[in-house]
Amino acid sequence: MPNFPEEAMIKSDSQSDIQPEHQELCCEETHNYGEPDKLSPIRSQILSVEKAQGMAEFMNFLADTNRLRILSVLATGEMCVGDLAITLAMNESAVSHQLRTLRAIRLVNFRKQGRHVFYSLKDHHVLSFYQAIAEHLEEPRDDRD
Repeated sequence: MPNFPEEAMIKSDSQSDIQPEHQELCCEETHNYGEPDKLSPIRSQILSVEKAQGMAEFMNFLADTNRLRILSVLATGEMCVGDLAITLAMNESAVSHQLRTLRAIRLVNFRKQGRHVFYSLKDHHVLSFYQAIAEHLEEPRDDRD
């Protein structure tokens, strides 16, 4: 629910009741005052607090430049830690540390071959997620922003 000043809200059990002076915040054609049945499908799509918290924590782990750079390299294919370090101009210890975090949040797979450890993106969801964000950031900005 938006953070309106307390005096702007009607004291009621319904979250959809907004005082008339704040109705301009809603689309006149689609407002559903007093029609809770029309809001039920929307309410069923709202994230639970627990799921929203989990998603926020997950995204917080991604909010790291080096982790995102590692994902960008792994989006091109599997690579060993040493090659990742060279490609990203980072030391192997730093790369390994970031990879441990990415493994903990289930974004990457690993396999050992002799003394080398190879990493890849866990599945198509991770690649799709990465690609969607990258494409979004490449879209031209709307002048209204």
